[in-house]
Amino acid sequence: MRGGILRRLISEGVSPWLNGFHRGFLQARRLSALAAEEGVRGATAQPALLAAALSAEHAYRPQLARLARDGTDVGAAVRALQTQDARLACDDLGAVHEASGRRDGHVSLDLDPGLAHDAAATVAAATALLSAVARPNALVKIPATAEGLTAIRDCVGRGIGVHAVEIYTPRRHQEVADAYCAGLEIARDAGRALHGIVSLASAPVYRIDTECDARLAELGTPAADALRGGTALALARLMYHDYDERLGSDRWRRLAAAGARPLRLLWTVDGPHTPDQAGYAARLVGWHTALALPLRSLVAADRWGTPCGDTLDGRRGEALRVLDEFERTGLRFEAVAGRLAAHGEKRLVRSWEALRGTVGTQLRLHGAR
Repeated sequence: MRGGILRRLISEGVSPWLNGFHRGFLQARRLSALAAEEGVRGATAQPALLAAALSAEHAYRPQLARLARDGTDVGAAVRALQTQDARLACDDLGAVHEASGRRDGHVSLDLDPGLAHDAAATVAAATALLSAVARPNALVKIPATAEGLTAIRDCVGRGIGVHAVEIYTPRRHQEVADAYCAGLEIARDAGRALHGIVSLASAPVYRIDTECDARLAELGTPAADALRGGTALALARLMYHDYDERLGSDRWRRLAAAGARPLRLLWTVDGPHTPDQAGYAARLVGWHTALALPLRSLVAADRWGTPCGDTLDGRRGEALRVLDEFERTGLRFEAVAGRLAAHGEKRLVRSWEALRGTVGTQLRLHGAR
């Protein structure tokens, strides 16, 4: 890889992120190497990857043995394991965080998705997690449910950086941005320094394309086939248009004058690795955005060409045309997005439950030794 396409992305205003890490990877200093040598500028935790690593890696065994010996319950053990990984990842990206003026070098961490419909519990869990991690470049993931919007506002109001996830429509992105601005206003009125609050809003572009392409393939018409692979790009362009337009609003000018930083858009690619995932590195290029790819896709990115300028700015008309043609096939994007949101929430819950199950099993195994 040697950072060719990733360095080019940075020059185009895109921050490459690693989507997923585990203890052995961190202890081998591979994340810090990706940052220093390849230009990776952020990372997201993945509960599914942690669950798999717990069963397969020796790196977790000393901590698991201590937790089992101390009689730690499953919930507290999950938090302890998560916290230690988070500290290592944050430290590996600490130099990026400082060198970028704290604009980059962040690590996004999961909360229990079972809290997604309880705003107060989400805020309490976010506060506790960041207090335990005790690193300035840690962020918390909050699903963009109706209650999640309230939690985003309240977390930002307390000075907590958030990563809003599971955004599937331009409307929901606008609501997240409104919640972010409302939180900044609360923080400002409380006398907090706004320049230290960094937050992101992300759309799972690969899952959006996968679902929409499957629906289009079922139709089997030439018009439907011509739209495959373009839905997530259209969504990204509409979200970027809102981002750009919002920066010119009076509300944002007042916040910017107080030191606020814009809500960055992050495009996430996840799920089982496929060769085409790396192609998003050339397709989603816009200033002050980020792209999170799994490790194998980061490694493969150079095989998919080089970014050739902005692909998002000034493309609202093209995006609206794509979504209009999508609707002309008889499909309804809002309905597809609703199914994706419901499946996404269930996916998060299943992943967290699987992690808790694995931790429970490992605690029993280590306790029996």
